[in-house]
Amino acid sequence: MKFTTIMMLLMAGAAMFAGAQEGKVTLNIVKPKPQFNGTPKDIRSPNLEPARNGKPRPPIEVPAGCDKVISKDCKVTSSDDEPIIGELAYITDGDKEHDAATYVEISPKLQWVQIDLGKEKEIYAACVWHYHGEPRVYRDVICQISNDPDFVDGVVTVFNNDHDNSAKLGKGKDKEYIETNEGRPFACNGTKGRYVRFYSAGNTSNEMNHYTEIEIYGRP
Repeated sequence: MKFTTIMMLLMAGAAMFAGAQEGKVTLNIVKPKPQFNGTPKDIRSPNLEPARNGKPRPPIEVPAGCDKVISKDCKVTSSDDEPIIGELAYITDGDKEHDAATYVEISPKLQWVQIDLGKEKEIYAACVWHYHGEPRVYRDVICQISNDPDFVDGVVTVFNNDHDNSAKLGKGKDKEYIETNEGRPFACNGTKGRYVRFYSAGNTSNEMNHYTEIEIYGRP
């Protein structure tokens, strides 16, 4: 066997060993207190996920050391720079409890909020809490990651439940869901970027858009 072939095999084995050593951990998301019980029967959607009947969502596994909240107190901007209720800083302040003083209300129709992580980071998961004081479904929930603050170049979509492309950002394959204290966590698989943008377009209770908290998880 040629020397170069042996070296390649040794290097591949070392990489596999390093990956095994790094391992995976289950993402531990701290949840706020629940505010209601049961699932309402009057919320209808052609794209609503099946009822979970109290069962937790499947856990998200991330590489060891990549399960830290990297968005705490990061700067937040929005398509609506003058919220109707609250302040944009609430979205990354770490307070995800349902309270009139903890959530942000922004204008109707399709709107976005954007978190600046300060520099490019490896992003492995995210969790968004909209208004969770009552059961409701927010429409066109989309999450994108980019190094471009204007989201023109290098945009990666990591969650999209806009099943009919009404937001004009592409037809999504994810399901709509009923808001609870669990928020909506999802994997981002190590996507690299500085900016994380979340879209929504009203909800089943009213036409407004609300955010209580967003957490981004990755390598510090």
